Amino acid sequence: MKKPAVIIGIGEMGGVFARGLLRIGMPVYPLLRGDKLSAAAEEVPDPEIVLVSVAEKDLHPTLEQFPSQWLDKIALLQNELLPRDWQSHDINNPTVISVWFEKKKGQDYKVLVPSPVFGPKGGILTQALQSLEIPAQLLMSQEELLFQLVRKNVYILTTNIAGLVTQGTVDDLWSNHQQLARAVAADVMDIQEWLTGSTFDREQLIQGMVDAINGDLEHKCMGRSAPARLANAIAHADEAKLAVSKLREISSSNS
Repeated sequence: MKKPAVIIGIGEMGGVFARGLLRIGMPVYPLLRGDKLSAAAEEVPDPEIVLVSVAEKDLHPTLEQFPSQWLDKIALLQNELLPRDWQSHDINNPTVISVWFEKKKGQDYKVLVPSPVFGPKGGILTQALQSLEIPAQLLMSQEELLFQLVRKNVYILTTNIAGLVTQGTVDDLWSNHQQLARAVAADVMDIQEWLTGSTFDREQLIQGMVDAINGDLEHKCMGRSAPARLANAIAHADEAKLAVSKLREISSSNS
């Protein structure tokens, strides 16, 4: 029998990965909110992979108590994830997946574009998703991973924040409000470059966002987290002393 996979957080997304891991013959050891990770590490000292699939607000608290004996097994998935998030916890070589499928309660998953994966356990996650006919792309370098993480952040933040204005779908945003979308995306990319200390091909990021938009044209721009994403983006901009004039204009209009 294969060594088990530990999944921290069995919500909608964690459940999809659990199904895939089980389908490739890997036992799954689930951990729920409030479970002691140190106790679980004693019970399962040598898992094949430990997937952190918690809510955004729970990521850093989870990493703060992450057992040292599991560090070389860790895999991360999260919106707005960047290297600074794991590096701040002295995690140096995680497996990371930028998830491009959606899973809502009572519905099966919906794929926008293939999900890029990089890291020591990337092959396992790729196989698990492919067993469910969810396309995944195994990346070859940290540079590719960083671009893909920023691409996802540009899509999420641009559509969410612009959606506070348009209130519609991503198709409506790009087809009818492209000037707004590009202005928001430019501010978002300013912030992403500051957060990563890197520069990117901005038109390539825009094309990556458009590819995702075309993957689900009826996707709603504005989720419940949109106001919080805007506030967090402006907080980063304030720290970096960035103008982000379009983001500030939208914030003033929605205050």
